Formats: sequence, structure tokens, C-alpha cells
Amino acid sequence: MADLPVPAKTFFDRNFGIRNRDLDKILDAAIGKKADYADLFFEYRRNEGISLEEGMVKNCSQSTSNGVGVRVLAETKTGYAYTDDITIENLEIAARTAQYIAQSRPAQVPAQVGQLPSKAHDLYAIATPVNDVPLERKVALLYEIDKFTRSLDPRVKNVFASIGAEYKVILVASSQGMVVGDIQPLTRLNVTCIVEENGNRQVGSFGGGGRVEFGFFVDGGDYERYAREAVRQAVLNLSAEDAPAGTMDVVLGPGWPGILLHEAIGHGLEGDFNRKGTSAFSGRIGEKVASELCTVVDDGTIPSRRGSINVDDEGTPTGCTTLIEKGILKGYLQDKLNAGLMKMALTGNGRRESYAHIPMPRMTNTFMRAGESAPEDILKSVHKGLYAVSFGGGQVDITSGKFVFSASEAYLIEDGKVTKPVKGATLIGNGPDVLTRVSMVGADLKLDEGVGTCGKDGQSVPVGVGMPTIKIDGLTVGGTRA
Repeated sequence: MADLPVPAKTFFDRNFGIRNRDLDKILDAAIGKKADYADLFFEYRRNEGISLEEGMVKNCSQSTSNGVGVRVLAETKTGYAYTDDITIENLEIAARTAQYIAQSRPAQVPAQVGQLPSKAHDLYAIATPVNDVPLERKVALLYEIDKFTRSLDPRVKNVFASIGAEYKVILVASSQGMVVGDIQPLTRLNVTCIVEENGNRQVGSFGGGGRVEFGFFVDGGDYERYAREAVRQAVLNLSAEDAPAGTMDVVLGPGWPGILLHEAIGHGLEGDFNRKGTSAFSGRIGEKVASELCTVVDDGTIPSRRGSINVDDEGTPTGCTTLIEKGILKGYLQDKLNAGLMKMALTGNGRRESYAHIPMPRMTNTFMRAGESAPEDILKSVHKGLYAVSFGGGQVDITSGKFVFSASEAYLIEDGKVTKPVKGATLIGNGPDVLTRVSMVGADLKLDEGVGTCGKDGQSVPVGVGMPTIKIDGLTVGGTRA
């Protein structure tokens, strides 16, 4: 087996005494006589959270965790076991347990299709992770955010600010001879405020981050921008009217509204759902599934983004995968198991929440590419409709593609002009159907600020979303007035 890469080799060797010969021994125990494939996923994680409310820093938490997951594949059957005590003895027990679970099927190695990129990425070289910045500096920043936010408007009654940081080291070794490691820092800063006027209380929230250093928030004054945006949203909600209900043209703003694309479309393009035939997109590669204006990609290689990773949690380098090109379905997001069984290329989308979880196909940064229309022309084309700028919660049925999303910031469009802010608007539709109704795509592609977390089968992973301004014809809007 080849030498482990630095710094993963240095880290796990120094801290846990894991050497190449140990990996070989454990993998041999895992694959046994009947399995097709085995891999080990080592993880060390250091998390920190600091939060401020009511003018005081009230919570500060730090934690570390580590462990190893052992996966064994035999055809479509998976055996999985893990330990949070990294010793050779415990790893051998986990390997034999995973092998026992998967051994009931005869050996038949799934086809390995697609070639891994020969050169790994270096998407987030960080000299000093936020976890290593002195606590005093982070606490001082939260107090500065509180002071600055309150100074923006006398109606601000309370401020909540938080910093979350993670420092993660992973190492993946497989029975095919692959050994690869990565260090993955991740940081998020969030600002929320409550404003009040004549007994009317409203909330605004904004934040951002990614695989970035502490200076990302302070050097360019980004924390001030977050605070201003949180206050703007809260104050806007003070004057918002009840949203109308009915079928109307809807314009989605750039950036965070891409969460609708992620949920209503992206999950349906993950390989496991399509291999099982449970997605609305199953068996439709090569078919027209959207307006010819729509090109949708998943790109895990954008430097410093929240959803970007050098390698996925199976050791495959990430890439930019075109899912829909000019309305034509081109492919799915794949991990090793589903790519092998579907005889499709790996895409670097095998992800897991932690060493205690099995990898599965997941998105990284998913967005629609820019079109040619000017955003102002898109708005001018709407006689009566809704302009949705930001979204809150939502629900999606992967099998049918049906979705319901609530807009946290929206406006009426009247005679081509953005007019009154409205509250309580929900968008109701079917993901594949909505893409066919896209009639204009703006030239203003924007990615979100770096706050997305995606849930699937009980696992959460950081992701990115984005889109340009788009117009959707005849979408159902749920509201509180006719």
C-alpha cells in the first residue's frame, strides 16, 4: 500500500499510532473471503460554538470527537461498524463485524467505471483555522456586532450573534489500495435581531461563512454587512402585508433562493434514488426535463465555499458535474456503490455526516448557471406576480417532486414594478414541472453566503446553493388573502 499523504499520515500516526501495515491488516480482516470491497474512514473533529444574546456572551462550548467507520460491500449489501476508540484491537473488531453483516451474499465485484482525477485539489489552504484564533478575539467580535447592530435602528430590541467553527481531519483507506486524507475547516457567523414598533415585533437574520479564516469576517467588514441585512429584513417585515393566494408568475431572486432548486430538483438527481427508481427523474437521462434555458450543475471545487471539499468521504476528488444542460438530463450524483451498480462514472459526491454514518450520494454546491436576461427586464415582464427574495423552511417529496416552500422575504410585482412587501407567502409545486415553466433566466448568478446544511436519511452535511434571477410562469402561491 502506498504511503499515506501528509498531513493526514502525520496526524493519525502521531496521535493514534496508525501505520500502513495496520491499515492493510484491518482491511484484510474486513474483506474476508466473501466481500467485494472494504474501506476505512478515520475522522478527528474539533468543534467550537460561541453565542451572544441580550448584550452578553452566555454560551461557549468546545468539543472533540474521533472515530473510525468500517464499510464492507458485497453486491448491493452493506455491512457497517464503527468505533470511537481508535486502537488496532477495536478496529479489527469493527472490521470483522462489518464483514459478518455483509457476508451473506456471494462475491461479485461491482464494475468500477470512470477514472479518478490524477491531481487532488487544494481548495481551502488556511494558515490559522478559526478554532485556533484566541477566544478573546471571537468574544470581542460578538460584542462589537451587538453594539453595531443596535446602532443601526432605535427599534432594535435584541441581538443574537453566534460563531460556529469546525476543524476536521479525515483519512480514507480502501481495499483497492487507495489512501487519501484531507483537513477540512469550516466556519459560520450569524446575526439575528428583533425589532419592535407599536407592539409589532419582527425578526431578521443573516449570516455567512465557508472554509475561511477569521479575517474573512472582519477584514472586509462582512460582519457589518450581515448586521445591516438582518436589521433591514426585520424592519421590512414591520410593514409587510398579507400575501395573496392564487396562480401567478413568480420571480426568484439570485443566491439563496437556489435552496428551492437544491431541495425540489437536486435530491431527485442523487444516484441512490434513481438506482432504486424512486425519483421523478429515474430512467430519464437524455430526455428533456426542463426549459432549454436551464443548466444545472453540482460543483464541489469552488475555492473556500461551504459545500466544497478536496475529496469526498470515500476519497474521490470532487468535480463539477453537469446534471441538466439546456433542459436535457445529463446525469446523476454518484458515490462508489451506486456508480458501480449503475455502471456510471464517479462524481465525487459520496458524503457522510461522520465516521458513525454510511456514505451516500449528496450534493456539494448546486446551482443554475446564468442566462442572458437582465434582472430588471425579468421583473418588467410580469404584470401581476410575486418576487421571492429569500426562503425559510420547506418540504419536498423526492418520489413525486412535490414541494412547499415559505418565503421569508417577498414582494408584489405590479405592472412590472416591485411594490409592497408581503408576508406568509408559500410556493407550491412540483420540482420537475417547475423547471419546464422557467421562461427567463438572468445574467446575475449568485451563490449563497455560506449557511446551508442539507439533511437526508438522518444525516446532515454542509452545502452551497445558488441561482440567477429566474421567472417561473404560473406557479401556485399560498397566502392569507385572496
